[in-house]
Amino acid sequence: MVERSSPEYRHRLTLRDVSEASGVSEMTVSRVLRNRGEVSDKTREKVLLAARQLGYVPNKIAGALASNRVNLVGVIIPSLSNMVFPEVMMGISKVFDDTPLQPVVGVTDYGPEKEEKVIFEMLSWRPSGLIVAGLEHTESARRMMENSGIPIVEIMDVDGDAVDASVGISHTRAGRETAKEILSRGYRKIGFLGTKMPLDHRARKRFEGFEAVLRESGLSLEAEEYYSGGSALAKGREMTGNILEKNKDLDFLYYSNDMIGAGGLLYCLEAGYDVPGKIGLAGFNGVDLIDGLPRKLATMDSCRAEIGKAAAELIANEAEGIRGAEKRIEISPIFAPGDTLRAAS
Repeated sequence: MVERSSPEYRHRLTLRDVSEASGVSEMTVSRVLRNRGEVSDKTREKVLLAARQLGYVPNKIAGALASNRVNLVGVIIPSLSNMVFPEVMMGISKVFDDTPLQPVVGVTDYGPEKEEKVIFEMLSWRPSGLIVAGLEHTESARRMMENSGIPIVEIMDVDGDAVDASVGISHTRAGRETAKEILSRGYRKIGFLGTKMPLDHRARKRFEGFEAVLRESGLSLEAEEYYSGGSALAKGREMTGNILEKNKDLDFLYYSNDMIGAGGLLYCLEAGYDVPGKIGLAGFNGVDLIDGLPRKLATMDSCRAEIGKAAAELIANEAEGIRGAEKRIEISPIFAPGDTLRAAS
C-alpha cells in the first residue's frame, strides 16, 4: 500500500482509491459508505478500515444530487458571544448525535439583511432542516423559508406567527411574570437597563410585558438606561452607576439580561448598597455565570437547552418521516428569586 504521506496521495481521494485499498468494487464501497444495500459485515469492516486509513471523506454533494437533500441542518443564531446560544447548541447537538444529521451554524449579528443572506446560503445547500432564532425576518427571508420544502423551526420565541413550527418561551409572559414578582415584594421605584431594542425583538417583548403590568398597577418606570453592542459585566457596572447617580430614589433595577445584571450587582455591592433591602435586582436568562457571584442574581431561566433539544427533535422526526401535529411548543420559563429580592409580602 502506498504511504498516505507519499506525493501519490496528494490528489483528492475517490471511491476508486478506497476500492483499490480494500480490494472490493467501487459499487460495494459506495454501498458501505452510504449505508445502503446488502453488504456482509466482513466486507463492511474492510471498506471502513481502508477509508479510515486513507482519510477518505465521502462526497455528500454527489449523493445529494440524487436525493436533493444533505444531512446538514442549518442553525442560524444572532450571536456567538452571547452566553445564551451555546446552551441552545448543546441541546441541538445532543439530539443530532444519535442521527446522521449534523448542525451547521450561521451568525447574523442581529442584522435582518445579514440573516437574509445567511438563510439564502444555507438553503442553497439543500439541508434537511433549518433552525432559526426568532420570528421576525425580512419579507424575502420569510418567502425563502416558506418555499424551501423542508422543516423550519423558529426558536426562542412563540409570540408571533411561525413560518412552519416554533419552539420557545413567551417573552411577553416572561416580562409580565417578572414584574408581578417584583411588585409582590414591595418595590415601586423601578428602573430598567437593557440593550437598544429595535433589533432584539425578544428583549422588546419582555420590556412591553413588564411595562404593561406596571401600568395595570398604576405605576410606570422611573428611569431607563440603554446600550448597544454585546452584553458584558463592565457595561452593566457602568450603566448601573449612571442610572443610580441620576435617580437616587430607585429601589429596583430590572436588567434585560444576566450579564449586565451581574455587573450591576457587583457595582452595588462595591458601592455599599443594601441588596436586597434598599435596592433589588433581577436579570433574565438564568446563565451559569450568576452561580459564581457573591450573591445569586434573581433571574428567569429561559430554558435554552430544552428549546434546542425540542427543536432538533422536530427536525429529526421529520427526517425519519414522522410528522408531529404540534407546531407551537411553548416552554414555561422558571423564575428564580436568588438573593437579590426581598421576600414576597
